[in-house]
Amino acid sequence: MNLIDHIYTEHPVYGKRKMAVILRRDYQVPIGKKHVRTLMAKMGLIAIYPKKKWNLSQPDKQHEIYPYLLKGLPIVRANQVWSIDITYIKLEHGFCYLVAIIDWYSRYVISWELSNTLDIDFCLRALERSYESAIPEIMNSDQGSHFTSPKFTAISMAKKVKISMDGRGRCLDNIFVERLWRTVKQEDIYIRQYNSVAETKIGLTKFFNDYNNYRPHQSLNDKTPAEVYFNQNKKTAFFQQFANLNINLNTVPTKSTF
Repeated sequence: MNLIDHIYTEHPVYGKRKMAVILRRDYQVPIGKKHVRTLMAKMGLIAIYPKKKWNLSQPDKQHEIYPYLLKGLPIVRANQVWSIDITYIKLEHGFCYLVAIIDWYSRYVISWELSNTLDIDFCLRALERSYESAIPEIMNSDQGSHFTSPKFTAISMAKKVKISMDGRGRCLDNIFVERLWRTVKQEDIYIRQYNSVAETKIGLTKFFNDYNNYRPHQSLNDKTPAEVYFNQNKKTAFFQQFANLNINLNTVPTKSTF
């Protein structure tokens, strides 16, 4: 599963067949495409072309699907469009899930949450906390059952936020979050090799602080997301960003749930 996660992050277009070939050829892992399919389903991974397969974005046919509102829309200011998504995080002895909300204009990570299950609660917490700091014009997501759930959409509707959803199999509609996941995994998760959810939470707290306030972004003319989002200098943006995250490390459990 760890190898599949590495390969998928580099090549998200690879399905079970190519993944099995790579594992056998490059890593000498004797595995067939059916076993790869089982493991990818457990991890919530799917190739980025349309397929009817279990993944983190599995839709619920009973939920309302909202139209995609971002086609041809120029993104010209902070809090114009936010996106939310979920990704799989591997641990030394298990795995967990990360949800994050990002501002399209600045690439600023508004809020994030970890969970050792795919229950909707951690998505609701991330959304509610993000709305404590600001209200966007549009909230964009895929058509996963978490994001089409009335529990989830009701929070945005109550804030008068327009809801936008990607077309099926069009992960590039949410490209900024996909790029964020690539950065998180390559620059933190794969390097740190976290042992537990608690350790991962502490590590990601530092990572997202660095991502928002220290790491220059070429697409932002080497400014940080916080500088662009708040349109302030680095020092002021740092304290505002940390206040928005509202993280209390004293509440982080000391033992893993695994």
